[in-house]
Amino acid sequence: MSDAATPSARRSGFWTLVQSTERLRAHPWLGDLIALGATAVALGLRFALDAVLPPGFPYLTFFPAVVLTTFFCGLRPGITCAVLCGLSAWYFFLGPQDTFVLNGPTALALAFYAFIVTVDIGLIHVMHRAGARLQQEKAVTAALYEQQRTMFQELQHRVANNMQFIAALLTLQKRKVAGDPAAAAAALDEARVRLETISRIHRRLYDPDRISLPIGQYLQELCADLLDATGAQNIVCLVDVPPVRLDLTRLTTLSLLVVEVVTNACKHAFPAGERGTITIRLERLDAARVALTIADNGRGMPAAFDPAASRSLGVRISQALAGQLDGVLTYAGESGTVVRVEFPAAA
Repeated sequence: MSDAATPSARRSGFWTLVQSTERLRAHPWLGDLIALGATAVALGLRFALDAVLPPGFPYLTFFPAVVLTTFFCGLRPGITCAVLCGLSAWYFFLGPQDTFVLNGPTALALAFYAFIVTVDIGLIHVMHRAGARLQQEKAVTAALYEQQRTMFQELQHRVANNMQFIAALLTLQKRKVAGDPAAAAAALDEARVRLETISRIHRRLYDPDRISLPIGQYLQELCADLLDATGAQNIVCLVDVPPVRLDLTRLTTLSLLVVEVVTNACKHAFPAGERGTITIRLERLDAARVALTIADNGRGMPAAFDPAASRSLGVRISQALAGQLDGVLTYAGESGTVVRVEFPAAA
């Protein structure tokens, strides 16, 4: 097992080294200075070795300088180093020395040098591009994993809430039937209707074909199902959404956020039987950003409510969903509660 894992670990370490050069490659002018220094070092070493080297090795110390400069500093510094090294080798070590005279043998030697450094620089540049794509793919994979984790957590939370609701519903129906056995059929039928409503909510949330509806209509139907499922007969949900286009992923995340916030409002904002209104507004702030506002006229938030310190799973899920939209939830409330998130219209 360890022998099989070793090549993978080595590859991972190599790509980590490639990606670690990104900061240095982000500063091309610094890279040019390094290229100048690498050329000077290579030239000094070549002079130092000139007495012990046989004729025919004009580029011995210049090739490593070009390769290392390109690897650590990027394409432009690599080309700069290659040009400076080539001129240095031509002037000092290609005959006739100390001149830029171009004859047949010199031209052939320079062509050989140009071919080798072009291949080296090209291969390293392609490797850097592959490393950048690998890093981007890792970031996308991490984001998808976080999105799936949050959605799975939200689904678990939703199912748990629904199961608790079903249990409470059946308990209430049991009490009702105990006092009037003749009402058993009606009680079971009411429970069936509630369960079908909950099922519709889940189908709307996770059915891409339903999300192709206009956003306003889709959210209005979703909220109607939510009110039916919670039995909130005295609560009205108003949806104000202009013609806004969102991609499927962002619309799904937005829907989950609406479900979470509206459900919390139905559960906590209004005392049992009290009338109330929940308003959902999606507005375009500019060409690139939109804002979602969910407001109710209920009892409002507790004075000590701190979203950052809240241990409520619903609040944490809402914050995670807002983060997937590249936004941050804000809470406000004097007469009621206002939940708002601003986010880009496109990822």
